[in-house]
Amino acid sequence: MGSGQVTSSVLSELQGKHVTVAGLGVSGVPAARVLHGLGAHVTVVNDGDDERARAQAAELEQLGVTVRLGDGDTLPEGTDLIVTAPGWRPDKPLFAAAERAGVPVWGDVELAWRLRGPDAAPWLAVTGTNGKTTTVQMLASILKAAGLRTAAVGNIGVSLLDAVLGEERYDVLAVELSSYQLHWAPSLRAHSAAVLNLAPDHLDWHGSMEAYAKDKGRVYEGNRVACVYNVADKATEDLVREADVEEGCRAVGFTLGTPGPSQLGVVDDILVDRAFVENRHRNAQELAQVSDVNPPAPHNIANALAAAALARAFGVPATAVRDGLRAFTPDAHRIAHVADVDGVAYVDDSKATNTHAAEASLAAYGSIVWIAGGLAKGATFDELVAGAAKRLRGAVLIGRDRALIREALARHAPEVPVVDLDRTDTGAMLQAVQEARRLARPGDTVLLAPACASMDMFANYNRRGEAFARAVRELDA
Repeated sequence: MGSGQVTSSVLSELQGKHVTVAGLGVSGVPAARVLHGLGAHVTVVNDGDDERARAQAAELEQLGVTVRLGDGDTLPEGTDLIVTAPGWRPDKPLFAAAERAGVPVWGDVELAWRLRGPDAAPWLAVTGTNGKTTTVQMLASILKAAGLRTAAVGNIGVSLLDAVLGEERYDVLAVELSSYQLHWAPSLRAHSAAVLNLAPDHLDWHGSMEAYAKDKGRVYEGNRVACVYNVADKATEDLVREADVEEGCRAVGFTLGTPGPSQLGVVDDILVDRAFVENRHRNAQELAQVSDVNPPAPHNIANALAAAALARAFGVPATAVRDGLRAFTPDAHRIAHVADVDGVAYVDDSKATNTHAAEASLAAYGSIVWIAGGLAKGATFDELVAGAAKRLRGAVLIGRDRALIREALARHAPEVPVVDLDRTDTGAMLQAVQEARRLARPGDTVLLAPACASMDMFANYNRRGEAFARAVRELDA
């Protein structure tokens, strides 16, 4: 889709205007290109002034874009609009200056939403503390199984700007949205949306749990068909109640238990729909078997039900839900079974970078040797450990903030043997896996679910998961 399909009102809003793009990087560079192409006078401001930033700046300057490196706080004179990278915190001086000057601030999602043409594909949006990427990928797989042209976009896969302005025409988009992106997207109005769960995360950015929840809840604003919430997480239902939706839009719950009317749930290992059926007070539609979900861990079944609810809200038949779930393969490092060694399963859930994700992971297995630790990001571990204590055969702790987990284990699971590894070199993960093997018995699961970020020891959670898998393969060899 070229600029000819962008709504004319947005074109006139941007042509000849002075737009400041806050931040280079994944969203800033494409935003600057698009705005320049639409006839805006673009200035990019960026906090950093490293080699990568200079290379990106040189590319943009060749187009005629002005770039200011090393100063992301000062509002350029004459700015009519700011388009910000989602990670820039709302308390930055740049935004305070914009507020004083009456300059609006859009995120890249807001820009993409406003640039949609008159016949643009509707958005099915997913947010939540954990499970967003998996749910959006499941949703895209279901929509494809129904024969619809779709893509998983947003905080994942294809950038929203590319999806909106590219040549490919879509019937519907499966959109992953973070709380950051929602904060800067005031006019977004999805066809239907889901909030999967809410747990403390990114509180340093939002300032409070209340502000974090409010930004997540923006995903429901203006929904047309369904606001999908988690029956087990009352905070998500509260957000639906507070949302200003279109007339006739329904609240649809998902649950791992037996569903009531207007809910999707599980009966005798079958995923069933009691929301999008005739006479939902008496009837239910079979969608898929629990065994069609890969992997069939409880929190992943919840993800599948949320994806199914959004697909059903869009009118997808039950058979497409089943076929889409069967066709779906999860990304690496999400409850990935690495190997069985001497009757012990080794599972990589390095993506469990916070306590809420680790809680879901620990709930999936009966007897666990737990490898945990890393950067806690301000988290506390008492609730997590107390909930998992009965399942723990042992624990091996790594990373900078492991003492916080060790202390929680001492308080809530004092009988569980703990190995505390005081090393951060490249061999640390191999030793952790060897110690876990020593603690494990046939039938146990050695589970890497760190409940922490990885950057104290690894470049990212992918590298941490790869180190775990390599260590397990060495055991197997």
